[in-house]
Amino acid sequence: MHSNTQTLVRMANDIEKFFKVQGEERAIAGISDHVKKFWEPRMKAQIFAHLDEGGAGLEPLTLKALQRLKAAMHGKSTMAEAKAAAAAEAKQAERPAQQPKVKAGKR
Repeated sequence: MHSNTQTLVRMANDIEKFFKVQGEERAIAGISDHVKKFWEPRMKAQIFAHLDEGGAGLEPLTLKALQRLKAAMHGKSTMAEAKAAAAAEAKQAERPAQQPKVKAGKR
């Protein structure tokens, strides 16, 4: 693991230590919210990449929180990119499924 990544893992696990006493769901929400609000985009991108590689060294609640945040942000490291990705997904979902064209047969 790269030293910058090790630092981010340690920082994320330290955040977990603070929120852990609040119970699992509140801790996961707190960790996720803290990273979302206070980590710069490069830090989020790096920790998301670390998740893609398995998330070695992350404590269980930290891992869950970061996975949830990554999913909520559509894998993007800034809220603007996340909102654009969500809008693109919504637009794609609004499009009706293309029906295969059926040739009219003779009767």
